[in-house]
Amino acid sequence: MGKYWNEEIECMEPEKMRALQSERLVKQVRHVWDNVPYYRKKMEEKAVTPDDIKGIEDLHKLPFLSKADLRDAYPYGLLAKPLSDCVRIQSTSGTTGKRVVAFYTQNDIDLWEDCCARAITAAGGTNEDVCQVCYGYGLFTGGPGLNGGSHKVGCLTLPMSSGNTERQIQFMMDLESTILCCTPSYAAYIGETLHKMGYTPDDIKLKAGIFGAEPWTEEMRQEIEKSLGIKAYDIYGLTETSGPGVAFECECQTGMHINEDNFIAEIIDPDTGEVLPDGTKGELVFTSITKEAFPLLRYRTRDICVLTRGKCKCGRTLVKMAKPMGRSDDMLIIRGVNVFPSQIESVLLKMSNASPNYQIIVGRENNTDTFEIRVELTDEMFSDTIRSIEELERKIGQDMLSVLGIKAKIRLVEPNSIPRSEGKAVRVIDTRKLV
Repeated sequence: MGKYWNEEIECMEPEKMRALQSERLVKQVRHVWDNVPYYRKKMEEKAVTPDDIKGIEDLHKLPFLSKADLRDAYPYGLLAKPLSDCVRIQSTSGTTGKRVVAFYTQNDIDLWEDCCARAITAAGGTNEDVCQVCYGYGLFTGGPGLNGGSHKVGCLTLPMSSGNTERQIQFMMDLESTILCCTPSYAAYIGETLHKMGYTPDDIKLKAGIFGAEPWTEEMRQEIEKSLGIKAYDIYGLTETSGPGVAFECECQTGMHINEDNFIAEIIDPDTGEVLPDGTKGELVFTSITKEAFPLLRYRTRDICVLTRGKCKCGRTLVKMAKPMGRSDDMLIIRGVNVFPSQIESVLLKMSNASPNYQIIVGRENNTDTFEIRVELTDEMFSDTIRSIEELERKIGQDMLSVLGIKAKIRLVEPNSIPRSEGKAVRVIDTRKLV
């Protein structure tokens, strides 16, 4: 096996790729028009029909989809296949308690796993490798995606999920794992634990890691590479478009190659929606051109990044996306979990003895995200006993965990101690240096 999983696609001439994308886009638009009334109505409101889309040069005519549309259409409004044709769902958290639920036919899963196989192969994976998958399994896409990709490549696959780090290291040593797949913060923690147990990179066989689902810096990459003795590769994906494997990094580590035979990428001005030229920073938009059950057209990711074209030194011609440089909305990614301030607000508004005035404090210690929510007490509660206040902190913490899916440290503060001005600068204090 060479360094490409599908050399014909990964190294396809740009003109041929454009023709392939156009052919698939025209077919996909017709599929969505015929089977998704929700999107057909959006097209009709823009006075666009499938006959107006003759190739990717017409993509800009189509309306956008956003997280709000997924919420409004939940659960079946964007489904383009009968449920009898669907074999799986995956899910991620939503902004107001409603989750994003994505549907898959067997063909959708095969294509998704193929994308993940490309990522594993680009990281040097072959059927001689042992691939340890420490992403979460279940509804989260990380574990199932890389698990399936590993099977396709023919690796011996260890479906470990996350947690129980000493056992992870024991399996890593006993079964001689060569590729590690997990979040970058967990990879860093594995490295720290390895050294605390008295081992060094010489005691393990790892050669590569495929890390995604949360922001991470080049400095963090270098620390992970040093602590585990590996080469660390980035991977990008969204539940809405399938999961990890939408884009992947090659050995050049100069951006992630987008699997253009499955996804058309655009960069737009987040304020106007205008399509921007390659090399310009803006919001990333994806159109799924092969997905059958949940085919999103012009989906606004809210991730800010840059696209660059041209043949890579690795030989691939697939367009490259830079690491996301931030968000055009207020979503935070904390330890791989999507967190919206609106979720926190919704919990606090249900409580009579806590104010909906709050601050989110996000930081990073020892390569792991820290997450604190400061909540103002009401005047009445502030004069109450310490025990009552501690009990309220526990109650808020439990409710936040239930809604957010991630544990936060709750700190109750005195009334009127949090600034009243609006905006992210006050509501969110993120001290992580992620760019």
